[in-house]
Amino acid sequence: MRKTTALRVAAAASTALLLATACDSRRGDDAQGTAADGACKGEQTTGITDTTIKLGGIYPLSGPASAYGTISNGVSTYFKHVNDKGGIDGRKVEFVVRDDGYQPPKAVEEARRLVEREKVFALFQSLGTPSTAAVWDYLNERKVPQPFVATGASAWGTDDKHPWTIGWQPDYVSEARVYAKYLKEEKPKAKVAVLFQNDDFGKDLLGGFKKAVAGSGIEVVAEESYEVTDPSVSAQMTSLARSGADALLNVTTPKFGSQALAADAKNTKWNPLHIVNNVSSSASVLEPVGFKNVQGVVSATYFKDPADPQWADDREMKTYNEALDKYAPDSDPTNQFNAYGWAAASSLHKALDAMECPTREGLRDAVRNLKDVEVGMLLPGVTLSTGPDDAFPIETMQLMRFKGERWQLFGDPVDTRKEFGAPGH
Repeated sequence: MRKTTALRVAAAASTALLLATACDSRRGDDAQGTAADGACKGEQTTGITDTTIKLGGIYPLSGPASAYGTISNGVSTYFKHVNDKGGIDGRKVEFVVRDDGYQPPKAVEEARRLVEREKVFALFQSLGTPSTAAVWDYLNERKVPQPFVATGASAWGTDDKHPWTIGWQPDYVSEARVYAKYLKEEKPKAKVAVLFQNDDFGKDLLGGFKKAVAGSGIEVVAEESYEVTDPSVSAQMTSLARSGADALLNVTTPKFGSQALAADAKNTKWNPLHIVNNVSSSASVLEPVGFKNVQGVVSATYFKDPADPQWADDREMKTYNEALDKYAPDSDPTNQFNAYGWAAASSLHKALDAMECPTREGLRDAVRNLKDVEVGMLLPGVTLSTGPDDAFPIETMQLMRFKGERWQLFGDPVDTRKEFGAPGH
């Protein structure tokens, strides 16, 4: 099992801060929940009663990654819709959202607030690899579930010392393998330039890509990194263009994804095949660049695009659109981050339904024992599956190409679990 050095540093620093101020109040917390049935006595019921369940989420509602904040809107809309239908197993969901500005120290502060003051049942959807790494030691020490974190770092599935934390989306190593497979088939002699965020997110995907193309005719000829505090990536893009690469792997968060796409469009002397990672594939990233300037860009996905007319008559998509219209009328239903949030919340609903005990331990076990669970907003052929030796819920993706004003799926879904095995094994 592996765990990156950067994750260790972030986790150690944040744990020291958190545990220095946290008291061992688990027993006191448990007393505030409703007693579970006999078989579940002694397990943590903080944040859950017979009629309510309280969840917390940490998102960058401000700062350089604020585009991701829209995800919380999709999550909140789903829970409001479910509450009006009677809740989850009769329990109404309260979803408490906190803003960390994409800053790990702030994530530490907000995690402590949600656990110790708000007394949430679980911390659902902490967003970003740095922020999640900053709080997972604390949450696992306190035995607070951290299900379906909004980051594809492979550490959430390969680390066996944090059983209370698990990812949701395809991990970055698996995503990288999908792009490598595509290039091997379409451009087997490709020379690749890579722009990546200088943290565990960027390094995870880049490392996975390099391993996946090792021994093939594909070569990474140039790499440029950026910091989340940088104002732009124009200098990096200028440097990458000098490489003469015929393919560009764009491993960025939304703000920088837009900048890289715009820089590529302006440089008429360089015309690489542009692959943008999934987290920067939303229309909200592409539209500012101008749809005419992103034609032919390639990415991969695993959930339904609300802007794709092929899903117009899809039952789940209809429910999603109706719910957004009712509970968040100012929201853009075609924004993929809204759909992402809806899909993640729906996945948690499935896990909560599967709990043998309505306890924190019950949720911890449920998310690690999913067997081909279907979720309406996921693409056909994509299901949730986990087990004793597999902590990666989603490992199937399908390639897509931007054409006209939307993404178009192409090829067959790629089950990376079957083709490559789990990352880190």
